[in-house]
Amino acid sequence: MRSVAIHFGTVMPKRVAFYLRVSTGEQTTANQRLELETVARHRGWDVVAVYEDQGISGAKGREKRPQFDRMLRDAVRGKFDVLAAWAVDRLGRSLQDLVGTLGELRAAGVDLFLHQQAVDTTTPSGRAMFGMLSVFAEFERAMIQERVKAGLARARASGRRLGRPK
Repeated sequence: MRSVAIHFGTVMPKRVAFYLRVSTGEQTTANQRLELETVARHRGWDVVAVYEDQGISGAKGREKRPQFDRMLRDAVRGKFDVLAAWAVDRLGRSLQDLVGTLGELRAAGVDLFLHQQAVDTTTPSGRAMFGMLSVFAEFERAMIQERVKAGLARARASGRRLGRPK
């Protein structure tokens, strides 16, 4: 069974991009790539790009991960239909950064495949899981906002002036 995308009335195999990352220079992305290539072959996906950050922590932001940044820009440009990564921690370690990445991919119409977590938004159950992740991310954002508001209220109640000094 081959996964396909429909472009202007023609049926084409899905275009997949891999994002590979290791935290240290002594590690290799070879195992991640081999497993993702097997998945792509099995699903009939065409590998159109591989983005690889070597020796960069997942805790680093987009600006410190040049291939990650390039991958997100290419996603917005429509260069691929599916982003595949070996595991969610290859995309990032910060919940805030992961939520931002998921939002950008979703806005660009790019599906996400995470091999280790069995998240695959090209399937109905994967889209449901992605939806639940989005709900939890939105909940987390609301909780952060409430904590900030509570902190500001506490500071005002204790007589602290907020904002720019006059």
